[in-house]
Amino acid sequence: MKKFLIAAAAGITTGVIVSTQVAAPLLAQEATRSSNVYEQLDLFGDIFERIRSQYVEEVNEADLIEAAINGMLTSLDPHSSYLSPRDAAAMRVQTTGEFGGLGIEVTQEEGFVKVVSPMDGTPAADAGIEAGDFITHVDGESVLGLTLDQAVDLMRGPVGSEIVITVVRENIAEPFDVSIIRDTIQLIAVRARTEQDTIVLRVTTFNDQTFRNLKQELEDKIEELGGLDAVNGIVLDLRNNPGGLLTQAIRVSDAFLDKGEIVSTRGRNPRDGDRFNAEPGDLVEGKPIVVLINSGSASASEIVAGALQDHRRAIVVGTKSFGKGSVQTVMPLRGDGAMRLTTSRYYTPSGRSIQALGVSPDIIVQQPTRFPGEMEEEEAQRPSRSEADLRGRLNNDSLSEDEIRQIEEERERVEQTARLREEDYQLAYAIDILKGLAAMTPRD
Repeated sequence: MKKFLIAAAAGITTGVIVSTQVAAPLLAQEATRSSNVYEQLDLFGDIFERIRSQYVEEVNEADLIEAAINGMLTSLDPHSSYLSPRDAAAMRVQTTGEFGGLGIEVTQEEGFVKVVSPMDGTPAADAGIEAGDFITHVDGESVLGLTLDQAVDLMRGPVGSEIVITVVRENIAEPFDVSIIRDTIQLIAVRARTEQDTIVLRVTTFNDQTFRNLKQELEDKIEELGGLDAVNGIVLDLRNNPGGLLTQAIRVSDAFLDKGEIVSTRGRNPRDGDRFNAEPGDLVEGKPIVVLINSGSASASEIVAGALQDHRRAIVVGTKSFGKGSVQTVMPLRGDGAMRLTTSRYYTPSGRSIQALGVSPDIIVQQPTRFPGEMEEEEAQRPSRSEADLRGRLNNDSLSEDEIRQIEEERERVEQTARLREEDYQLAYAIDILKGLAAMTPRD
């Protein structure tokens, strides 16, 4: 017994010695790292003083410090940045749904400004700006070498003033100029319409009005069609939706899910992760859903598309989304400024990250480029002839007048879809899917 106690004590003593031997290098390493950080801060202070006293022209000290802070943040990733008091105030206004500008969501790539998506009904969209366009010059001034915030500042200006941006677009050989008149951007988060028995919900952004707008628009259209039984499905159009508030993406996803995970976030520290789950209740009670996405669908819109896709609640149609799988936290700073810092990645319910990969559609459908020309004109002018046009034709004696009327009404519905296909091929494709699913559903 005495031998056992001695052995145990020796083991404890040895453990303490080993722990001390391991801890000592770690403490020394930490001390060295802290010393290096302070040396670098001293270097920064030295450079700042030399610029302030020896630069060829007098400098604004506050601007220097602000540029240094912003440079530190933008070196991390394209979505982290410093927000001056003016920019922070503008961002708060933007999330409420009204702000001044062109109406484009942008990022930076290879030194140039890249359009993530134009926003519906804004000057940029009306001028023909497309997702994927590169902006190289603003009023003749190159944006190369500017930070994203500096480039955005160039594009800001008084409402009603003109701006000329130079655009480089894939498959077009030469850059071209686009003139845009700045305006106050009033974002309507959700627009709804009916296409025959289908409700189309066009979600343009995720601001603090999005879920409320979607719920109200959906209820109005269901009532307009005569109740949920008369609805064959929902098209959730997220094309060119640049994203926005994570909380709103969760609420919109939850609107169509009864249970299960919607999205999870994981930060640098595993303990900082969050999981967001759906609550019982589906606004459309299981009606089929088609989600439309394209390369302009980013961030919050990818969360919605990914959640509904992973739960097999919706068929995702279109082209691969933008691939922004990170979450930014806006942290207020002294002096009314703010810091936008990437703090976590988000993951769809199946555990996949879409960072730089995007959401892949279940069915890839390209939006064809329309080239109105001679062939379309000739097709439109060509007369359509059928048996019904022939003189002396036989009448159809197997159908009643009501049945003939029903056939003609159905034919008109098909022709409406065909006309829609000319205007918006992807949307028409989505509606065709819902019509096909409805045709396969057994009737009581």
